[in-house]
Amino acid sequence: QVQFVESGGDLVQAGGSLKLSCTASVNVFTIYAMGWYRQAPGKERELVAGIGTFADTYYAPSVAGRFFISRDNAGETVNLHMNSVKVEDTAIYYCNYGRLVDTLETPLTSWGQGTQVTVVP
Repeated sequence: QVQFVESGGDLVQAGGSLKLSCTASVNVFTIYAMGWYRQAPGKERELVAGIGTFADTYYAPSVAGRFFISRDNAGETVNLHMNSVKVEDTAIYYCNYGRLVDTLETPLTSWGQGTQVTVVP
């Protein structure tokens, strides 16, 4: 089973930037769509960004224009570049994968530990 490790979470001031990274136990980056998800306290986990094998992307309306997802197949990582962060971006962020961007709502493997992002005013 593919396992993901997320990193890069930190405490950041509102308006600042942060870069999250995700690596995998098996290189799935070249043949599957990758997604970044988040779960805020008391809320359900949600898909915030996804990238397909043809560089097709998806962004949740709440992050569109602020977050950018990229994939480094050679480096076997998928990154989430977070800009102009808001207090409401505070959450644990996870990565996972799916066959297509359209199917990322139902990811293919279990969740990793995630990485905590805390945005303060």
